[in-house]
Amino acid sequence: MNPIQDILSSIPGMEVISAVLDIALVYYLVYRMMLLIRGTRAVQMLVGIFFVLALFVVSQEDLLNLTTMNWVLDKFVSSFIVILIVLFQPDIRRALSEMGKNPLFLAGGRKRGPTIYDEIIRATTRLASKHIGAIIVLEREAELSPFTEDAHEVDAKVTAGTLFSLFIPSYENPLHDGAVIIRKGRISHAGCFLPLTENPRVDKHLGTRHRAAIGLTEGTDAVVIVVSEESGVISLANQGEMKRGLDSASLRDELMEWFGPKGQRPELEGAEDDGA
Repeated sequence: MNPIQDILSSIPGMEVISAVLDIALVYYLVYRMMLLIRGTRAVQMLVGIFFVLALFVVSQEDLLNLTTMNWVLDKFVSSFIVILIVLFQPDIRRALSEMGKNPLFLAGGRKRGPTIYDEIIRATTRLASKHIGAIIVLEREAELSPFTEDAHEVDAKVTAGTLFSLFIPSYENPLHDGAVIIRKGRISHAGCFLPLTENPRVDKHLGTRHRAAIGLTEGTDAVVIVVSEESGVISLANQGEMKRGLDSASLRDELMEWFGPKGQRPELEGAEDDGA
């Protein structure tokens, strides 16, 4: 036995300390993993996997004795690790990326001032009145970092003027063609490109912005506001569905439905127009 093992073995209750530390580390890693996939489609897949595992257990000979079903599920379980890697590849990649940037997974609380919704509504209605196309993404629980890798980092205060200026169509403005992501109460990134929906039931007349908004909300819990360049119509997408023809009042109601206190529609404090 080497000297380090001799020292550790001499500590009273070392086995208990080791067991407690082992359990605590596993618990923390599982907890952080659940936080990482919360609000994404990965949660639904995880529920499905647990259902398959439960079916495998009850189909065994000493329970329901479903021989054929148990044989099929046994082949599935034998490749369980490979299946997990394939299914959760984007989430594993994101987790490793977050671990590289923050090895201890330390994260501050998300704070979002109540006035930013008023600023978003003012910017949206102004963009719509001028028929300037826009797509504004509000991050919720699911991390949207994979969609910001090739985007422009902004890290600016959310104001109507800033949002309006980011979408001004001009060759001198390379950010106007992508989406703006609002994270933790600030404009995080601009010029983001989002995945397009592959749902064949989506209206064929919807343009790229609307399809991108639906595509993002199919895989995450984000809320996306879209302004049509052609018609000036304001739309809001969430959970793979889209509501169109919103005005400032209905847009406020929708935002409060997803971000405000449950069952309340508080009046948001307005800010002075910065003249943008």
